[in-house]
Amino acid sequence: MVKDIQPLNEKETRAGFGEGILEVGRKNPNVVALTADLLGSMKLNAFVKEFPDRFVQVGIAEANMIGIAAGMTIGGKIPYTTTFANFSTGRVYDQIRQSVAYSNKNVKICASHAGLTLGEDGATHQILEDIGMMKMLPGMTVIVPCDFNQTKAATIAIAEHEGPVYLRFGRPKWPNFTAENQDFQIGKAQVLHEGTDITLFACGHLVWIAVEAGKILEEKGYSVEIINIHTIKPLDEEAVIKSLSKTRCAVTAEEHNVLGGLGDSIAQVAARHIPVPIEYVGTNDTFGESGKPVELLKKYGLDADHIVAAAEKAIQRKKQ
Repeated sequence: MVKDIQPLNEKETRAGFGEGILEVGRKNPNVVALTADLLGSMKLNAFVKEFPDRFVQVGIAEANMIGIAAGMTIGGKIPYTTTFANFSTGRVYDQIRQSVAYSNKNVKICASHAGLTLGEDGATHQILEDIGMMKMLPGMTVIVPCDFNQTKAATIAIAEHEGPVYLRFGRPKWPNFTAENQDFQIGKAQVLHEGTDITLFACGHLVWIAVEAGKILEEKGYSVEIINIHTIKPLDEEAVIKSLSKTRCAVTAEEHNVLGGLGDSIAQVAARHIPVPIEYVGTNDTFGESGKPVELLKKYGLDADHIVAAAEKAIQRKKQ
């Protein structure tokens, strides 16, 4: 039953990153951290205290940070660059494209405060386009974990992955419901609940909201499949096709523009292999605004009620 999926606690996903980089730093002496004047916000204090000689504070110079990180890989280092998602992508896209992606450098771009749940800082700091920007870069792996435990596991796992990675996570405390010390497999979707009437594909913070929606749909008598697509690229196409072959309709849910994000990736797979009705929950070609995270999610249609409505619409389309 979907109702059996319950949070262990509430923790910031960015705190999972902080614990993860400390743990992987203890295991791998080549792991280094760089930040653009956001030591505390990126939860790097413990890493810096333990490994002061493996940390670079570049100041508010994000483009320089990317260039420095790319250069460090030539010497065998595994650099984790850290700043807000907006500054990790939009501000430095040329440097990422030329110095990291085109050159296939082993840089881990770790981006916090993503999406609307950044909250009160508003549209200039929120970003809702970054998944699309980053997944279009050849060779770039794009990961969007759903909670503290999974962010920690992903942070550890990407050190073993050779090549550039974009790791996207958030600012607020959020339900922490996946397994502690989990084995994170890049490119392998996580089936949270099996069902036959509708598939809910989600990533990031919207995974928990999809679970909440699944509980409502279950009470309405629907059998709901919920899949956590923590790796947007490479997408687990096999899992997508298998689920759609069973449920024959789906909803995608993401804290991102519906243009260019998870929904587009799922739709491409469906169009090529199994055309079925799909509804999309995300921001609709708009910027964000200042506000409290949960209130913003509701205003922009990224809450459980909107996922439920989208699911019922997809199910009705399937019957036509």
